[in-house]
Amino acid sequence: MSALAALLLLSPMLQAREALGVYASWGAFRDPSPRRCFAIAQPVEKYREARPFASIATWPRDGVRNQLHIRLSRVRAANAQVTLSIGERRFELQAGDSDAWAPDARTDAAIVAAMRSGRSMSVETMSAAGAPFADSYALKGAATAIDAAALGCAGG
Repeated sequence: MSALAALLLLSPMLQAREALGVYASWGAFRDPSPRRCFAIAQPVEKYREARPFASIATWPRDGVRNQLHIRLSRVRAANAQVTLSIGERRFELQAGDSDAWAPDARTDAAIVAAMRSGRSMSVETMSAAGAPFADSYALKGAATAIDAAALGCAGG
């Protein structure tokens, strides 16, 4: 079973969404109301209970385009930094207990640009239990899924 198929089976919320396409381990989806579109993937490593993911979303009504959202595989330590690595690039993310995102639109744009030319990315931090961990993602298909999501929300 592909990672995307597993993601669809695990997430009832995604089943109600319109699939725009599957590109390697990335998928593109659209919600009709409010209109929002996103590219999404699971990490390379599979988790039994956690449902981590990386997504790039477009929310036309809110003026949001290509915004990163990461769901971590574990709860992070309260003051632990979260770092996204793509090739030689490093991005410090803002984070809650189990989610992380870019600090601003400029960083979102830089992350998406790095994803387009990268082979893999990883998100690293410290768990609430005090152990370091990283969630890794293959980027094959990510650029196409991001473009499909953007096109899915283009126009009126």
